[in-house]
Amino acid sequence: METSINQTSAPDLASYLRESFGLPQADLRSYSPLTLAYIGDDVFDLIMRTMLVERGNAPVNQLNKKASKLVNAVTQCKMMAVIEPMLTEEEHGVFKRGRNAKSYTSAKNAPIQDYRTATGLEALCGYLYLDGRLERVVELLKAGLAGVKSGEGAK
Repeated sequence: METSINQTSAPDLASYLRESFGLPQADLRSYSPLTLAYIGDDVFDLIMRTMLVERGNAPVNQLNKKASKLVNAVTQCKMMAVIEPMLTEEEHGVFKRGRNAKSYTSAKNAPIQDYRTATGLEALCGYLYLDGRLERVVELLKAGLAGVKSGEGAK
């Protein structure tokens, strides 16, 4: 019988993958904020899409429409407004490094300030994920989503 990731001795997905592929543990503080945002973008996306799929089977085009409303710079910026007061000093530092990083790309449909804030959120998601704190990522994103739905994160 196949064993799920939750039943392995690995404490989290990132550690499980490092162990499985023989990858070295790196000092996360040495990672550029854009590298953290690179992986954090996918962590954010995976969490949002998992949430949508787990709510019930639906046609893929409907799931994509719902996902595109959640996975964009404007929504991420609103979520960040809600969760920023919840951040520890360390987390806030990672967010600010990501927000202030000089990216060579920009959002197609969002103001540059929203794009930079979203990059900070993605850097934070990437940092926490790689540090084995996926539960903290979920806690923050759950609060951010609840705040956006209630209008808390409105600009």
